[in-house]
Amino acid sequence: MKQLIVVAFVLVSNFSFSQITASKTLAKPLAKAEDDQEFDSGSTLTREQLQKIPGNELAELGKIWGFLKYHHPAVARGQYNWDYELFRILIKYREAGSKPAKQALLLSWIDSLGPFEEQKYTETQRGQIALHPDLNWIQSSGFHDKLKSRLTAVKNAERTGEHYYIGNTEEENPEFKNENPYEAMHYPDAGFRLLALFRYWNTIQYYFPYRNLIDGNWNDVLPEFIPKFLNAPDEIQYKLTALKLIARINDTHADMQGDPVLNNYFGDRNAAVDVSFVENEAVVTGYYHKVLGAKSGLKKGDILQKINGTAVTEIIRGSLPVTPASNYPTQLRKIAARLLRTNDSLIVVDYQRGHETGRLTLKSYDLKTMPVPRKNQRKDTCFRMIRPDISYLYPGSFKNRYLPKITPEILKSRGLIIDLRCYPSDDLVDTFSNSLLPAPRKFVKYSVAKLTEPGLFEFASPIEIGADNADYFKGQVVILINELTQSAAEYTAMAFRTAPKVKVIGSTTAGADGNTSPIYFPGNLMTYISAVGVFYPDGRQTQRVGIIPDIRITPTIQGITEDRDELMEKAIEIIDGSR
Repeated sequence: MKQLIVVAFVLVSNFSFSQITASKTLAKPLAKAEDDQEFDSGSTLTREQLQKIPGNELAELGKIWGFLKYHHPAVARGQYNWDYELFRILIKYREAGSKPAKQALLLSWIDSLGPFEEQKYTETQRGQIALHPDLNWIQSSGFHDKLKSRLTAVKNAERTGEHYYIGNTEEENPEFKNENPYEAMHYPDAGFRLLALFRYWNTIQYYFPYRNLIDGNWNDVLPEFIPKFLNAPDEIQYKLTALKLIARINDTHADMQGDPVLNNYFGDRNAAVDVSFVENEAVVTGYYHKVLGAKSGLKKGDILQKINGTAVTEIIRGSLPVTPASNYPTQLRKIAARLLRTNDSLIVVDYQRGHETGRLTLKSYDLKTMPVPRKNQRKDTCFRMIRPDISYLYPGSFKNRYLPKITPEILKSRGLIIDLRCYPSDDLVDTFSNSLLPAPRKFVKYSVAKLTEPGLFEFASPIEIGADNADYFKGQVVILINELTQSAAEYTAMAFRTAPKVKVIGSTTAGADGNTSPIYFPGNLMTYISAVGVFYPDGRQTQRVGIIPDIRITPTIQGITEDRDELMEKAIEIIDGSR
């Protein structure tokens, strides 16, 4: 997505003014939705007004609003600004009084959208469905028969793949189109805050391939968060509430990065000390800046017990609700990166070193002065010989153009270590797999959204890698993984795992595989979701589970203290044992 946007910008920047004018003249007329500007300055709805509507009735309205957004052909054609239609129905809804009156209003609203053709969709071939739509609420919500009948008719409406608000990218990601981020609204009013919740909840309901893997019932999240969004008293609480909502989908890709208000909340400054969770303790594992880190007085292997008087266990407990991730080890990875964030110039830490304890006051540094590197993108050569018979590949700095020089050296070695505790800087799956495999192997299959049936995800055919190759690598392959192994790195591990002699060692990966799609909240907040389901050819999931190692091994505090890489040591041991 980002690359496409950049290319588009470059192309437009080379146009002359006359060319731009001509292209506008030839462009399609604007959709009616883009002419609607009634609520550009605000929804006119207050928290007090919306709180008078029972929460369960607001939740029902939110579900119907999202259902119509993705199912009704008139909305698909861009005939309505669907954000502003929410405000219009809310204004009427709060004055409707009784529940029967509200349901009559909803029925009238659906009818006002105009007629459409119905079509009975053919059932997808058994075994190809990865995720069914969740529309049981239409029958179970207590709606009167006429409203249920009308909603069922909309469900069966004839739809094409063309839609004003949703599409597919070339990679088959759902693309959420024409979603106004309302950049000027730093703290959106109550109506727009409710819109934020309804927009996101329905996005997940219909276009998140792992909706079935969310902890608890996603239907319960909507009424739970209505009062939280309505009661958010200021900008920071609104953004934290959005972050808590995002965390509920249990997806490592789902986070909000780069927002200055949230950055300030977590701290615009940081110590020069790198911290990771090792053996369930917050352990100093290195320095972001060698000289300044050493000056802090902390050493590798030190266990942080308190930070500014608060126990690390308490910090973890408070941080979990605002730390989106697919699994607990990856939540700890993210929390570790924030442990020593602050807005103060000094940080007081209580630590343990061996059997001794102590307290130190650390200096903090502006993040612009001392940028914190990505943990999964350390500086390292992409290839080296650990011993004359053992080669080492680090995809974090690898480029495909190096293959002609590197591959002959690897083929001469007896063992190969592929260190996927990183994010690959180039795509090795289709290039290097040929050197690892003697013949094509199936390694993955996707589930993709069916736009004509919102909420339905279908399996595509499994994908193969490799080719017939007698000159493949016949030695022992060892792949290293941990919580830093995420997305493309997990995908690469799946592919390379099909090699004839391979061992995957390490610990739980980030459990967030596949392409991502951005989602915008009012207030110019952006997050992502894992947008394409990624599965093994036999249907086993990778989301949340991650890549399961053949041999589980994690660093120890003693190993950190001694500056040892215990996974590398185990990899060498496995290669030596394969003689």
